[in-house]
Amino acid sequence: MGLNKPEQDLKRDLQGVASDLKWSAVELLRVAERLSQAGNEADAQAVLRMCTVFHADEDRLTAYADEVKAGRIVRGKSG
Repeated sequence: MGLNKPEQDLKRDLQGVASDLKWSAVELLRVAERLSQAGNEADAQAVLRMCTVFHADEDRLTAYADEVKAGRIVRGKSG
């Protein structure tokens, strides 16, 4: 059985936020590199820690989206 509209919306939203986190982490890696090159290693390391958190959150949201697709997370019909 396919996903209902609320489940499709949830899956799309989870995937969208995961994608946003991935993009943000990539951009932050560039910032960290520039900070490091400028001699600001402490801030570069802080930004890298943020990237690690973003990647973990991205993975978690992607897993949730997979669970929605598999029917393990169900959202009722709205409306």
